[in-house]
Amino acid sequence: MSRAGSTTRDRARARRGSTPDRGTAVTPLRARRRTRRRTHPRRRLLAVLGAVLVLAGLVAWAVLGSSLLAVGTVQVDGTELLAEEAVVQAAGIPAGTPLARVDTEGAAARVAALPQVAAVEVTRGWPDTVVVTVTERVAVAVVERDGTRQLIDADGVLFDTITGDPPSGAVPLAVTDPGPEDPATAAALAALTSLPADVAEEVAGAAALSADDVRLAFTDGREVVWGSAEQADRKARVLEALLEQIDAGTLEPARTLDVSTPDAVVLR
Repeated sequence: MSRAGSTTRDRARARRGSTPDRGTAVTPLRARRRTRRRTHPRRRLLAVLGAVLVLAGLVAWAVLGSSLLAVGTVQVDGTELLAEEAVVQAAGIPAGTPLARVDTEGAAARVAALPQVAAVEVTRGWPDTVVVTVTERVAVAVVERDGTRQLIDADGVLFDTITGDPPSGAVPLAVTDPGPEDPATAAALAALTSLPADVAEEVAGAAALSADDVRLAFTDGREVVWGSAEQADRKARVLEALLEQIDAGTLEPARTLDVSTPDAVVLR
C-alpha cells in the first residue's frame, strides 16, 4: 500500500478505466467523416448540374424567345436590276423575329420565284441580320413575245419586260416561239454565248428560222451563217480568225461568212 492509501493495483485499474474504448468511441466518428466525404461531391455535382440547366435555359430564351438576337436588318447583296425593297418584300422575314427561328430555306424559295433571280442564298448574320445574296439573270438577247419586248438569258428564260434600250450586251433575237423549250431559241443563244467578247460587240442582232438555221447580223452589215448549235465553240474560233484576217487584209472582204461547217468555210 502506498502513502496515499491506494495500492499499485488500484492505480493500474484507474488508468485502465480512463482509457477510452476504441471499439465504441472512435468508430462512429470515422463513419461520420466517411459519410461527409461521400456527400460533398454529390452536392457539388448537383449544384453544377443545376447551374448548367439554368444557363442553358437562359441561352435558349435569349436565342429563341427574346428580342436580344432578333432580326433588325435584312441585307440584300448582288442586285443591279432588282430593287432591294422588292427582294426584302419577297423574302417575307418580319422584323423582330428571333434570328434562330428564321426559315432561311423558305425565304430563299420566295426570292427565287422572282423572274429576275437565277440563284439566291439566305444566311444569318449574327446578332441581328439576315443576308440575302442574289445572283441575277443576265440578259443575252431581247425577244418580242405577245406584243412586248422581253429580256432572255442564256437558258432561254424570259425574265423581264422592257420598253427602252436593252442592257449592254443584249441584242435583238428573232425567233418564232422564244423560251427555254424551243430548239431554235436554244441554238441562237448557243451561238451568241459562244462568241469571244470582241466579236460579240460587233453583233447587231440574231435570227433563228429553225434550230439548224441561225444567222448573225453584224453592225457593219456583214452576215454570218451559223447553222445549228453543234460545234458552237469551234465555229466561234473560226469566225474570230476569219474576221481578223479580213480586217488585216490577208483575206478578201466578204459580205457573208458561212461557218455552218467550220472545216469548210464559205465566203461570199
